[in-house]
Amino acid sequence: MVGAGPAGRAVAAACGERGLRTRVLDPAPGRPWRATYGAWLDELPAELPDSVVAATVAGRAIAATEHPLNRRYAVLDVPALRAHLDERLAAAGVRVERGRAERGALPPAGLVIDAGGAAQPLSVRRPRPRVRAEQTAVGVVVPAELAAPLLPAGDALFMDWRQHGGPGGWPTFLYAVPLGGGRVLLEETSLARRPGLDLDTLTARLRARLAAHRIRPPADAPREVVRFALDLPRHAGPGVLGFGAAAPLTHPATGYQLAEALRLAPAVAAAAATALPGGPAAALAATRALLWPAPARAVHLLRRRGLESLLRLPPAQLPAFFEGFFALPDRRRHAYLSGRTDFAGTAAAMTGMFATTSWPVRLRLIGSSLLVSAPPESTTWSNVE
Repeated sequence: MVGAGPAGRAVAAACGERGLRTRVLDPAPGRPWRATYGAWLDELPAELPDSVVAATVAGRAIAATEHPLNRRYAVLDVPALRAHLDERLAAAGVRVERGRAERGALPPAGLVIDAGGAAQPLSVRRPRPRVRAEQTAVGVVVPAELAAPLLPAGDALFMDWRQHGGPGGWPTFLYAVPLGGGRVLLEETSLARRPGLDLDTLTARLRARLAAHRIRPPADAPREVVRFALDLPRHAGPGVLGFGAAAPLTHPATGYQLAEALRLAPAVAAAAATALPGGPAAALAATRALLWPAPARAVHLLRRRGLESLLRLPPAQLPAFFEGFFALPDRRRHAYLSGRTDFAGTAAAMTGMFATTSWPVRLRLIGSSLLVSAPPESTTWSNVE
C-alpha cells in the first residue's frame, strides 16, 4: 500500500485486522497532519471512538438569507484520529515504512492500493487537457472568545457568503467551526474555481472580514492553507486500486472525502480478504466493484456535471445559487451531499434547483448542462464583479 495519510492508515488497519499481511510505504510517514477534518456526523462510522470527535454542532449557512442545516456537523480531533489509527495499525501488525513505489516497478503483492492522495502516485499519467478545478482556503485559529462576534459558542458556519471588503472579484465564503479546547477556525474559502483562487486574495479577504467584526488574531495564531483539486480523473493504475483522495472519493462539489474513506475502509478490506484466495486479479476486481458499483459511478458523473455547472456561473450569481441550494428540502440536500450511490436522490436535488433559483441562475444551469467542461476562469468571468 502507498500512502500513510488518514485514508491509507484506515484501509491498512482494516486489512491488517482481517489477517492480511499489510505493508505501507510513504515518503514521510511521520509528517504531521495539518489539515482540519470535518464531516457530517451521520457519515462517520459508528465504531469511531468519541475521543476522535473534537466538537459537534448543528450549524447554519448564509447565502442571501440564513438557513439552519438541520444536520449535525462534526469536527475531528486530528491528533486523536491519528493516534487511534496508529493503535489499530500496531495491534494488527501493519508495518509503516519510509519509501516510494514507482509506476511500473510495484512490489509483489496480492493487492496494491494507492492511497497517496491527489498526486495518485501509482496512476497512469495522462495528458491534462485543462487547468484543474481547485478548492483553496486560508484560515486562522483563534480563541473562541475572540471569534464570538462571528461565531457564538456552540455554533458553526458551514458557509457565510456575505462579503466584507478586501479585493473584489470571485466571491468567497467564511467557514467557521469550533476545534475543541476553546479554539475556533475562521477560514476564507473559495469553494471551486479553475484555477484555484490565489492565496494572497484569500488572505486579504479574511483580514477584511475579521476587521469588519473587530477581530484581531494574535501574531502567533496558527494558520491553515488549503489547496486541492476537485476534478481528478478516476484512478487508472493497472493492477492498482485507488483509495481515498486518489480514488478519487473527493466530492467534486464540496471537497469532502475522509468520512467516506473511513466508512469504506473495512468493506474494502473484507472484499480483499474474501477474494485474495483467487489471486491478485480477483482481489482487484472485487475491491473495485465494491468501491465503484454502477450507482456510484453514475452519481460521480452527476456530481462532476454539477461542478462544471457551478464553475460556469458568473461569480456574482454564486451566492444566489447557494441560496437556491439551501432552500431545497433537507432530504434533497442530504442526498446530494452524502448519497454516493443514490442516483435518484442526487438527480432530484439537481433538478430541484430549477424550482428554488431565479431565472438568471436557471438559464445558466440549463446552458451549462449542454457543455462538456468549464474553461479556466481567466478566460470566462475574470472581469465580472
